[in-house]
Amino acid sequence: MVLPEYVQKELARTELTRQLFVSDIGVFPHARNHYRERPEGADAHIFIYCIEGRGIVEKAGEDPLELSPGIMAVIPAGVPHRYWASEEDPWSIYWFHVKGEHVGELCVHYGLGHDAVRMPRTFVSEFIARLDQTLAILTDRPYSIPSHIYVSQTLRWLISGLGRELLHTHQDRKREHHLENAIRYMEEHIASSIRLPELAAYTGISKQHLIYLFNKETGFAPIDYFLRMKMQHAANMLDLTGLTVKEIAASIGMEDPYYFSRMFKKLMGHAPTDYRRIPKG
Repeated sequence: MVLPEYVQKELARTELTRQLFVSDIGVFPHARNHYRERPEGADAHIFIYCIEGRGIVEKAGEDPLELSPGIMAVIPAGVPHRYWASEEDPWSIYWFHVKGEHVGELCVHYGLGHDAVRMPRTFVSEFIARLDQTLAILTDRPYSIPSHIYVSQTLRWLISGLGRELLHTHQDRKREHHLENAIRYMEEHIASSIRLPELAAYTGISKQHLIYLFNKETGFAPIDYFLRMKMQHAANMLDLTGLTVKEIAASIGMEDPYYFSRMFKKLMGHAPTDYRRIPKG
């Protein structure tokens, strides 16, 4: 569906659509020999989402982007570009062109328009369902302003929803990175003591955020988690070595074997010597 120019002009004047409206939208299955080139760029932001096969998107001054299933590229308005389907495995794509000053703002805010992005799995079905609905509405009522108002709000929500999902995905990766770094540091210092400011400085986040992260992801505060790591390490040594309780306590940085025994029993449910006698496996 490509809207006539006069309809686009009316949408650009209408208060509820002028800041974001769809000018072109479609589905292109098994797009063999598909090739488009716009040396001057387009007058709209172009969204291409690959559901099957492969293709390439090239934007002026940037490295080519390879699109495969689940990958989307955004070509900002005015950027010279070309794109094409793979000869061996031509892509199947959803595509839509969006105009209005809010489109660029949304893309900047959510980091769309440079690298290709992988559609979050939690958002794929919603994304495709909304696009199918939008295409059906515009095909059925291409000249209805109320329909275009609905489509405008749908695409605004769709772009914002995708951006939000991508931000959350990025934040999840950052959380995992910080947590992995902190736990690795604990493992490397299992034979010594660690203070919270020291651990926060190593991971590069604040003490408060580190506490929040550990409580959220493990259910324990950082130092409490570290103590449990020590006890698990001690349990392994009780099972796998002939070291005395005093030697094992010293190996995890606890010079007082009585304090170690009390903590071990509290967290593991048995005194060290009793734990050692329990059949394992």
